[in-house]
Amino acid sequence: PRLGILIVRHLKRLERVILGYLEVSDGPEEEARLGILETLQCTIEHAWPRMPCRLPVLLKALLRLLWDVHTEQGPTPEPVRAALLHRATQCLILLDRCSQGQVKVLLEGVHSSCEENRVRECLRKVQEST
Repeated sequence: PRLGILIVRHLKRLERVILGYLEVSDGPEEEARLGILETLQCTIEHAWPRMPCRLPVLLKALLRLLWDVHTEQGPTPEPVRAALLHRATQCLILLDRCSQGQVKVLLEGVHSSCEENRVRECLRKVQEST
């Protein structure tokens, strides 16, 4: 938050860090993933003019995270899973807003072909956001 729009100076490196943390589970409490989702949300809010060009990479990483959290059989408690899904969904909604609805367009096919209820619910929230 302190950097504000100046975060764009560091977006390339920050994007690599965010993607790395989203890919790997860090234990039952998932503190690192929750923290990096908060960082991503803050980054999207402050650097929104630069987010559309990063949309393909971030969208893929967030969708993979949704799937991984849903299918993971580890010892992660249900409230932590719900928090991860919620924060990832919020990031998708923010990405959609700053890309003028491109996320909704890209997710249309995914939503209709997804059979997993929890993932489908997250995608529905993105589709219904204004």
